[in-house]
Amino acid sequence: MKPSLLMCSPEYFGVRYAINPWMEGQIGQVDPAVAVRQWTDFYNALKRQADIHLIDPQSHVPDLVFTANAGLMHEGHFIPSRFKHEERRREEPIFRKAFESRATRITLLPKNIYFEGAGDALMQPDSNRLWAGYGFRTDREAHPFLAEQLSLEVVSLHLTHPRFYHLDTCFCPLLDDQVMYYPAAFDEPSLQAIEARIPPENRIVVAEEDAVHFACNAVLVGRMLFMNHAGPELAQLIKNKGYMPVIQPVSEFLKAGGANKCLTLPLG
Repeated sequence: MKPSLLMCSPEYFGVRYAINPWMEGQIGQVDPAVAVRQWTDFYNALKRQADIHLIDPQSHVPDLVFTANAGLMHEGHFIPSRFKHEERRREEPIFRKAFESRATRITLLPKNIYFEGAGDALMQPDSNRLWAGYGFRTDREAHPFLAEQLSLEVVSLHLTHPRFYHLDTCFCPLLDDQVMYYPAAFDEPSLQAIEARIPPENRIVVAEEDAVHFACNAVLVGRMLFMNHAGPELAQLIKNKGYMPVIQPVSEFLKAGGANKCLTLPLG
């Protein structure tokens, strides 16, 4: 059975404000034609392997293209995001409306708790474990709520590097209880939490030169790993673990602090 993913075309995508370090100095610098071409190439490659559902773009929300931040969908139960920054809060009613027909149940977060969806909440495939990031965009207080509502083991990971402000920028769960991650994005207790659950032979450690090109912000479909970038050593490590790296450059979206995974939301 093909996985289902939600995407949004980038007609109105651009950097119009700066709410993360990647956006600094990039306001007005996105090339719309290149962004559309990169997104379309990625979409077409994914469409051959997954069922893609689209949400209509809207001119007043340039970051709507980053559908990973819509919320978290698990077995038909949808937890909508509550965005940290006012600039993205305009997306909330759009995403909620989109899931009225897609979700079997929608549960809102308690007031005054921030949570930025599948950007900060990543399921370990074929398990009951949810890796959950906090520190920049999501509050740790969201984690027990997710655990209770979705009946999941939630592992809290503290993000400490401003350029890796969402968990999916520096961490990618894989099959067979494996993970790919950039250790410098986390504090020591979080690294210990990862190492306590994932044996050394199942960890793909990503170097800085790959991490800053958002190699961890990858979309896993079967054994294919759709990525913006992977240097020769990382690509070989990935192949050695039984995966096929598929390089789909989305450099225009890095100007806003997002890449391949940010552009998709699993509808599991």
